[in-house]
Amino acid sequence: MLSRLGSLARMVVLAAVYSTVGAAIVLVVVFVVYLNGRPDLNVWHLADLDEEFRADAGINTFTDYLALEERLFRQLDQLVYAKIPSDQKTEINRYNRGSLSDPARWKPGWNRSFELTAKSPKAGILLLHGMSDSPYSLRQLGQRLNAAGAQVLGLRMPGHGTAPSGLVELTWQDMAAATRLAMRHLAAQIGDRPIYIVSYSTGAALAVHYVLAALEDNTLPQAERLALLSPAIGVSSVAALAVWQGRLGHLLGLEKLAWNVILPEYDPFKYGSFAVNAGAVVYQLTNEIQERITTLGQAGKLGGLPRILAFSSVIDATVSTPALVSGLFERLPANGHELVLFDINRVTEMEPLMKWDPDEVIQVLQQGSGQNFTLSVVTNETEQSREVIMASKNPGSNVPSVERLRLSWPDDVYSLAHVALPFPPNDPLYGGRPAGKSPGIRLGNIALRGERGALEVSASDMLRLRWNPFYAFVEARVLNFIGLGEPQESGQKL
Repeated sequence: MLSRLGSLARMVVLAAVYSTVGAAIVLVVVFVVYLNGRPDLNVWHLADLDEEFRADAGINTFTDYLALEERLFRQLDQLVYAKIPSDQKTEINRYNRGSLSDPARWKPGWNRSFELTAKSPKAGILLLHGMSDSPYSLRQLGQRLNAAGAQVLGLRMPGHGTAPSGLVELTWQDMAAATRLAMRHLAAQIGDRPIYIVSYSTGAALAVHYVLAALEDNTLPQAERLALLSPAIGVSSVAALAVWQGRLGHLLGLEKLAWNVILPEYDPFKYGSFAVNAGAVVYQLTNEIQERITTLGQAGKLGGLPRILAFSSVIDATVSTPALVSGLFERLPANGHELVLFDINRVTEMEPLMKWDPDEVIQVLQQGSGQNFTLSVVTNETEQSREVIMASKNPGSNVPSVERLRLSWPDDVYSLAHVALPFPPNDPLYGGRPAGKSPGIRLGNIALRGERGALEVSASDMLRLRWNPFYAFVEARVLNFIGLGEPQESGQKL
């Protein structure tokens, strides 16, 4: 009897295992069929641009980096621009020469690394852009810093500014190696003057990684201070799992599975398509940062970290704002660090429609006085006013100081967005209030109307805020933070 029961139990277990495995296989097959049923890949998804910089490429100077970059863009012309079929030569195809989206309409070529020199530079500034972006994203800040007397280097990260295929094989080590080359070059250009890093999104993660590495390697030029915009310090762990999608596609010979998003390429300076590897790279980089902070913290070395000023939207669909607090600011010893958070526009009363709860972050202001950094929140002066104030809570204080900024929310904007922070309202490409004169396409105020699901680009992507109504405040704070601003009152103390 017991033997029969044991056999029956084994049969039940085996049946459950087979059912589970079978269900998993069915789900994988359905998943693969769904992903492979997306739009066809184009030449810009498949081009093998082997002139791209790699960490192990044997490039030891930034001059050589620029020479390699020149060869890379010639290769881009040969393997992408020269090979698009006639039916893709449309007015909003980035890779159609002469189209409204052709980057060549903008002068100079903002997809490339650039240097803005100063006769007697007061400082050196390294600009680091984000994942899938280009040096264009920080050009406005770079030009303003140069006008204030800084020598500015805008670095094009490997895999960027060319074709989305550059993201498929990219590693964070490639970007970190390029950052080190740029810092050494800038240090050689300005001598004993201070160097600051101004960075955006993944570029901010690279900036933090660099200064952590410099605490252990005294051969690296030191950064005096860091200014971070929408910093990617914490991302979803789903990014780590996504890389298996690409590996499965490689195993099965299905190239579409290497892509998280396949979209038309209509933006001159940012990829529409996004490789699963790119998300995995950011995840790996942020994990590396956490491990280094832990190691350096245990060794008592974090006190040597440069002062950090960061700006982030409370609502950010790309990176985790709470992780920015818990993964960076709360782990650092006191050194004058400050995090500026942009709250939602409370006048719109959009909270009941939101998937987000911005109060989870904002409530830190009402907590105890344990933090080692200044937390500032830009928010409505009252729930009936579009005018904004900045409430700042300093270390050791339970009562926030309040300052009027003499700025206000636009009527139809309910929050900032990850991609908005570096761009002024009059940016010629991404601006909207009013948009500056553009030599080509304008993307800041797209609001096409029609039936849902008809366009390859979703309505939510088109309506995502691309410019910052508080850009003037961000720019002034950055310039003052690095000692290049004019003495002025940014607002009125209350």
